[in-house]
Amino acid sequence: MDGAQVHYEVFSKKTPSSGWALDLATENRTAALATANDMMKEGKVAAVRVTKETLDAETREFQSVGILNLGNAEPPKKSKVKENNDPLCVSPQDLYTIHARDRIGRLLEGFLERKGATPFELLHRADLVEELEASGTDLQHAIQKLAIPEAQARGLSVHELIRVFQSLVERAIERLLKDARKGDLPDVDKEGFARAAERVAQHPERAYLLGAGVAVSIAPARSWTEKVTRLLDLADSAPLAGPPRGLALAVIEQPLAEILGSKSGLDDIIGKDLDLGARLAAMTRLVACDPVDALMRIEPSVQRMMPPLSETGQRLAKWLATEDFGAVRLAIAKRVVRELTGPRRLRPGDSEGEIAVMRALAMALTCAAGTMISLDDVQEAFVTRSRMLVTGDFVEAYLGTNRTSRQEVEALMWLVENVIGGANKRQAGRYLSANVSGMRFEKEFRLSSDSPGVKLEVLAKLQKQAARAGLAPEDYGPIQSKIGEVGGLVEADSKIVSIVAKSSQGPVQRLMTLLRMAIGDTAPIGPTADRARAEALKLVRRDDTRAELARAPERMGQVRELLQAMTAAA
Repeated sequence: MDGAQVHYEVFSKKTPSSGWALDLATENRTAALATANDMMKEGKVAAVRVTKETLDAETREFQSVGILNLGNAEPPKKSKVKENNDPLCVSPQDLYTIHARDRIGRLLEGFLERKGATPFELLHRADLVEELEASGTDLQHAIQKLAIPEAQARGLSVHELIRVFQSLVERAIERLLKDARKGDLPDVDKEGFARAAERVAQHPERAYLLGAGVAVSIAPARSWTEKVTRLLDLADSAPLAGPPRGLALAVIEQPLAEILGSKSGLDDIIGKDLDLGARLAAMTRLVACDPVDALMRIEPSVQRMMPPLSETGQRLAKWLATEDFGAVRLAIAKRVVRELTGPRRLRPGDSEGEIAVMRALAMALTCAAGTMISLDDVQEAFVTRSRMLVTGDFVEAYLGTNRTSRQEVEALMWLVENVIGGANKRQAGRYLSANVSGMRFEKEFRLSSDSPGVKLEVLAKLQKQAARAGLAPEDYGPIQSKIGEVGGLVEADSKIVSIVAKSSQGPVQRLMTLLRMAIGDTAPIGPTADRARAEALKLVRRDDTRAELARAPERMGQVRELLQAMTAAA
């Protein structure tokens, strides 16, 4: 098996009863094992396993061998319950529930897409029902696709369930066509939406009746955007208060949720040809307009990532900012989280853009947390998304081939700062540590044409960034130490501390320059800072230094502050 292609995969279970999910694929065995152990230590998974995948050169198939299993992977035993063999829907009214409409949408997806309609409209429009019956095969195929898995799950005959569902559909169609012929269904365009809602508010079938009026009202629309516009027009004209208003808005919410729940409907509102990052940004702004707009005013990076909303989108966002249409708002929010935890890239082919849009989304969703989704769900989604940013393939594409070692370290600092989750931070920190510890980093700084002062200042900045990136002290400490060592070599090559100490500048000016180096301001903490501290202590004891400080009280205060900072840094 020498020379065989080998990689390691890390799988986890959030709960013992959930399925295995792939978290990481890497060629680094140590990284895979460390990631698995970190995930268990954080306590966010119930079980984790690592497998070694070896490619068979002849069959081109991977042979899997488990090398680590941690946690409880066995689901709890379920107590036996009595099986319910009754069909899910037994009356025409059952077809109007949210779960039934969702299944109808999936079973008749092709027909509804051709007609540009939603399940809500199909259940409330006689003309659509007639077209479905006339299509011949669409309805029959849908019933068969429903009956087969139901029969297997309930231990019943497929033909028996087909007859049951066929009878149910025929009764629902007959009721709708009969009501349409008799003129029992409201015409909200003629009667007025508010008046129709008030008239049927006490009727036992009020949602069905008003829904039929709404479905007919939006039927002439030629696009999803036009349908949403018509629905919002109806919402604007809804009764002002009481049960009629609640009925009116609840009915409107059904087709609105179905339109925005479909990819084509949502794309028509927020804009087509957007990558996933821009889509999620627009969806976030749609459901949390006020907090996101406030964030955009103070955070330019978020403003750059947020695509503009169309006129209909802005109008819809105002409605979603109210207490009404909560189900629509929640559905979109859950879709944002679901897409964040999925495998698709936010910015395909643009690794830097991937990090930038993820950062903007994290700020926007955190700002909006509570109004649309919990902060815990937001954090968990970004921990999952962050795992994609610390894989070897992503980091390799992110760094590219044309960066200097310093640029690579700065880019990795940015990556470390923007991923979340302890395991992800540590993995990103390992990439950073490897680059800082490399001979290339040391050579580039020592041989750079920049002045010693500039090089030391850059190293000091990198050293501070390492501490601010969110790594644990045991992870960023060695990185800071290595940066300090490189700074010591740069200083030793140039003797800049000695040059400053012996320069022709006034003693106080030299003292302040050395103190700023000693506290890690213009030089990294380490050998350089130690040398600067020693020279500063010598200089501060000299009579000419004390005399100059006595003549300039304002300098005395500055020196005292720097001395205190130096003592704290020592």
